[in-house]
Amino acid sequence: TEKIQKLGVRTEAAAMRMLGKTVRAAGRIEPDERRVFAVTAKFEGYVERLHVNATGQPVAKGQPLFEAYSPELVAAQREYAIAMQGIGAMKDAGTEAQAGMRQLADSSLARLRNWDIAPEELRALEQGKVKRSLALVSPVAAVVLEKRATEGGRFMAGDTLFELADLSQVWLIAEIGSLDFSAIAPGQELRFKTPALPGPPPSPAPPQPPERS
Repeated sequence: TEKIQKLGVRTEAAAMRMLGKTVRAAGRIEPDERRVFAVTAKFEGYVERLHVNATGQPVAKGQPLFEAYSPELVAAQREYAIAMQGIGAMKDAGTEAQAGMRQLADSSLARLRNWDIAPEELRALEQGKVKRSLALVSPVAAVVLEKRATEGGRFMAGDTLFELADLSQVWLIAEIGSLDFSAIAPGQELRFKTPALPGPPPSPAPPQPPERS
């Protein structure tokens, strides 16, 4: 017994239990790459009015992000309005003339749809209401990650004006060392802590018995 105490040997009764390894790693929360969206300008113009003007602001699907003015946009509206008026005026004309006017109206409408103009704005155009500026809406319900549009600012075709992300599902990216690869497998449960979600305080550790000298 004296030799065991001098060597610091500890003993424990044999028992059946699960042997495992705790893997600890640092990680970060990131948006799901499959739920990130960019709102890109498809024509040249100016930002007349911003409806969403802050990073982190939540937006609903179909909610106006900003109103854009563009001479090209106004010209496309007038072309569509004139074509719709021509269809109404040519009811008694020949079939070929009506088909040509309908084709002109459809092509003008397709161009406006390709520019992501809100459906409400397109319905107003059917009544011949040409507007100076039209609203561009959010394609999804999301949160603004980045806002590059400024009220009164100019944008070019291809410019990314908003970056949106659906944060209802996110990724946890953890840095696992190569020596711990054998201890993890797909489908295993994990627990994580983050300052954003502190949760209840941890329970105090049980007191340790004093070591014998």
